[in-house]
Amino acid sequence: MVNQQRTPEEIQQDFHRQLSQTLSDSFKKPAPSKIDIKRYRKIRWFFAKAFIQVIWWDVILNRPILDWFRTPPLPRWQKIARRYRGLAVEMGGVLIKLGQFLSTRVDVLPPEVTGELAGLQDEIPPEPIAAVFAQIQEDFGRSHTQVFEWFSTEPLGAASLAQAHVARLPGGQEVVVKILRPGIEVLVETDLAALALALTWLKFYKRLSTRVDLDWLTREFTTITLNELDFRAEGRNAEQFAEDFADDPGVYIPKVYWDFCAARTLTLENVGYIKIGDLQAIDAAGIDRAKVAKKFNNIYMEQLFVTHLVHADPHPGNVFVKPLRHPDEPPETVFGPNDPVPHKPNRPFQVVFVDFGMVVTIPERLRAALREYVIGVGTRDAYRVVKAYDDAGVLLPSADRKRIEAATADVFQRTWGVKMGQVRDMAATEMNYFVREYRDLIYEAPFQFPVDLLFSLRAMGILSGMATNLDPNFDPWAEIMPFAQRLAQDELQKNWQGWLREAVALAQTFLKLPAQFDRILTNFERGNVIVQTSLAPNARKSIERLEKSVNRLSWVVLAVGLLVAGTTMNNGTDGGTLGGWLMGLALVVFVWGLIKER
Repeated sequence: MVNQQRTPEEIQQDFHRQLSQTLSDSFKKPAPSKIDIKRYRKIRWFFAKAFIQVIWWDVILNRPILDWFRTPPLPRWQKIARRYRGLAVEMGGVLIKLGQFLSTRVDVLPPEVTGELAGLQDEIPPEPIAAVFAQIQEDFGRSHTQVFEWFSTEPLGAASLAQAHVARLPGGQEVVVKILRPGIEVLVETDLAALALALTWLKFYKRLSTRVDLDWLTREFTTITLNELDFRAEGRNAEQFAEDFADDPGVYIPKVYWDFCAARTLTLENVGYIKIGDLQAIDAAGIDRAKVAKKFNNIYMEQLFVTHLVHADPHPGNVFVKPLRHPDEPPETVFGPNDPVPHKPNRPFQVVFVDFGMVVTIPERLRAALREYVIGVGTRDAYRVVKAYDDAGVLLPSADRKRIEAATADVFQRTWGVKMGQVRDMAATEMNYFVREYRDLIYEAPFQFPVDLLFSLRAMGILSGMATNLDPNFDPWAEIMPFAQRLAQDELQKNWQGWLREAVALAQTFLKLPAQFDRILTNFERGNVIVQTSLAPNARKSIERLEKSVNRLSWVVLAVGLLVAGTTMNNGTDGGTLGGWLMGLALVVFVWGLIKER
């Protein structure tokens, strides 16, 4: 069968045809059972329209001549973000969490897009209080007045999966009661089914599907999201974080009141201090926002590289800043949630985390690679960074390691010391430079992304956006240096015994060398030494290929010489017959050379 080479236009048409067929089949295929069918179809239709728009404007019309009719992309994406926000506010569930993540990416997304999604932090409508009381009754088998001394009918906050109310325990402790939204299990199952369908459509984008196991990502996202509905697991996660940061006075984790927890109710200490996104309140208290950004960053460094338990949902509604007593204030000064805090320059503070439902554990196989990576970045060692990529399984087998190392070194040279707020301003210039210098590497896209890392990278993405919001001059390079040095020292202390054993073994080897040299010299003197040399397999193959190429060239040169001589004689008056024979012999020599040196 003849293998016909397809043109790029034919490949693109085939792609559009397959994707259109898949979208058509998706609408004919029945929705999964045990979900809200109407909700499922509405979400599915939203994603389908978004995909169709991208295909039309950014694929089909993004070609010569046709691009004259292509509208600017920013207003279109802004319109899609606005429609998504409206859908998420209307329907809640997992859609809110996805929008919250995107709204924090001010470091990479234009403000026109993140601004459309920012309202998702506060726009989620609460459940009616009667439904909340009914849920408490079902959980504890008694009314809310019998469980709590006092319970606020106004919600403190309404999240995508649950909402929180301030309450007071019989002992007088002020707490926050977190209650799952009634029927949330069905909503979550519905949203996950719709998102799984959207990820299925993404499989047609080969540059993504060959680097991310989308089926595995779907399973992991489903597992982590469903775990958020397990309040007992969330309570245990909170206690584990409290244990991990027990020695850090700059971190505070709320206490869990287990006697007042149930299947769909979680009762925690009230730590509703200043939201980390409320820059005006932070400034009014005299807290240095640059120090908050630095502390917030360092906490996540500890989670990723030391404790290996990562709070994967650090959006602004889940992180607070707790003002502490200033040295100029009386010793008994303590601030509670919502208490007025007078301005004192450089006021001490603590970073407070809540909502431990989305937590990721860094697997053992990735821990050493991550430590190697942060040490490589901190020391600007491009070779070490690329080795960490390899150890983590981030590079494709075909990746050009030396080329990636050169690009990494160039990144260090050109961006070291750049503040977070400058990233977006210099993005266009730097992107043009790297596209020009490393076009081959960008086109190859040699990276793949283990799903183990994706949720941690999601948290780091949110972190970078929040750090930029707190302090546009935040310098991540400066902050990673001392952390990298600390990790390097830890590695040195951890491995010194192994290095000592290696040093002893090396010393023993050196002690044996004089006797071994004496035996070798004696054998040389007696003529008993025979030297054999051999090439490495790769080198041998290269030389063999070179020899065959040279031999083929020799046959070709001979054939050309005979052909030229024959042609010359054939044009003469007396050498026509001989010239014809020489031309024929040239053809035979040429064919023989090709066959013999294959």
